[in-house]
Amino acid sequence: MESRQTTVSLRVRGYHLDGYGHVNNARYLEFLEEGRWAFFDERPALAGVVQRRGVAFVAVNLNIDYRRAAGAGEDLEVVTGLAELGTRSARMHQDIRRARDGKLVASADVTFVLLDVRANKAVAIEGELRDALSPLVVAQ
Repeated sequence: MESRQTTVSLRVRGYHLDGYGHVNNARYLEFLEEGRWAFFDERPALAGVVQRRGVAFVAVNLNIDYRRAAGAGEDLEVVTGLAELGTRSARMHQDIRRARDGKLVASADVTFVLLDVRANKAVAIEGELRDALSPLVVAQ
């Protein structure tokens, strides 16, 4: 059985840093985005359902807690999982941890809807979309 979570490793580069030598707060959003892309890339069956239905995952809310600073050369891991599945939206939980000791650097909850690309409006999460997403929910 496949894991319900995805882990992506990345290294902090100089261009990620702010004037204080820490990862700039906006860069964490990019790290989180990388984790979400990997989550969906690892699930080609889900991608097939999304493509057939003509929908796209669209973030509508993001809450992030910054726990500790990360600096140049540090290796980080972004752990992504589907935390909640509603009828019209869903929530992904993500943690960014230092690879060397597992300490939490940041955590985030991203709420998304499924957008009908042609109609440009959110659609209910039902049928084969719900069937594809339901087994991926991680109990918290």
